[in-house]
Amino acid sequence: MLDVGADAGWTALDLARRGYRVTALDSDPLLIAELARRADGLPVATVVADAREFELGRRFSLIIVPMQTIQLLGGRDGRRRFLSCAARHLRAGGVLAAAITQELELFSLEDAIIPPTPDMREIEGVVYSSQPTAVREDHRGFTLERMRERIAADGNRTAEHDVVLLDRLAATELEREAAACGLRPLSPVVIPPTGDHVGSVVVKLVG
Repeated sequence: MLDVGADAGWTALDLARRGYRVTALDSDPLLIAELARRADGLPVATVVADAREFELGRRFSLIIVPMQTIQLLGGRDGRRRFLSCAARHLRAGGVLAAAITQELELFSLEDAIIPPTPDMREIEGVVYSSQPTAVREDHRGFTLERMRERIAADGNRTAEHDVVLLDRLAATELEREAAACGLRPLSPVVIPPTGDHVGSVVVKLVG
């Protein structure tokens, strides 16, 4: 299977530990390098490429696009380019599964009674923290704002304000765009929200 937007391998490594052969694709070479390091001995191949423009020379039974990655591609044109690439890389009868979020709860850290807990992780003595500070909405979609911090083993601290635009996208719109690329919709899967994760719709498309 092909994992698009693999990040540091949270999904790809879990699938590989279950015995699946995974090709992990991401545009960030640092994340792919970390994934490759963590995948030691597991059936994972890594590729640094843009999801809107890749050619791997093989086809897959399953292509997954987790964590709203398809909403980070720069709107309709970016999605069209990705869907065209994905259609070329699917085997006959293969499935593309893309998770999207259609609604998000808006908030700002200044107004929050109980602020969200930051995501934190320690890797080889370095502590990484990502604190959500706001979720805002406009005509384009949702703007996710976070404060990212890195504390080195010597105590040196760096921080940056990170802003991500999540394109507004409905499941039916994505299905229409996919049909123009030769992909047929299957019944989507609705994943309800939890205390830790927003709700998602997994749009399934067959080649």
